[in-house]
Amino acid sequence: MSRLFQFVRQWKPIIKEGFSQSFLIAKFLCLLHVTNTHVCTPVLVYGPSMLPTLNLTGDVVLVEHLSQKFGKVGPRHVVVVRSPENPRKTVTKRIVAVEGESVTFLVEPALSDRSHTVVVPRGHVWIQGDNIYSSRDSRQFGPVPYGLILGKAFWRVWPPDGFGSL
Repeated sequence: MSRLFQFVRQWKPIIKEGFSQSFLIAKFLCLLHVTNTHVCTPVLVYGPSMLPTLNLTGDVVLVEHLSQKFGKVGPRHVVVVRSPENPRKTVTKRIVAVEGESVTFLVEPALSDRSHTVVVPRGHVWIQGDNIYSSRDSRQFGPVPYGLILGKAFWRVWPPDGFGSL
């Protein structure tokens, strides 16, 4: 029995320190999860649709989730949206119009000058890529429900030469 007490006495501080460090790591991971889900998250954005604002080969931008939750996104903001065509994907576009506004756009900008005017319905936004010649956006799939907006891109962190606000 004496050996058991001696063993416990010897390892007790180490076990206590292990639990303490584990608890600290768990708190950090919880804080990281909450921050990433509800406050701000880095997102890799690539493709031709947002040229020249964002690079074709990819930029890392910070996306904040608070503006969208409080209804503070509007025209000219760059947003990350769950794709209306494929819910597994996200797209990065610029808001052109919000509910109640009318928007006139070229139906096929590379092929003709034919335009169409639409009034954005309540609870929706009209999104378009900055490069209208190479972007799938509201011109193809129509107004996007406000609930599909995941957040507003506000800061480019990569590449270093493009570091700064959007």
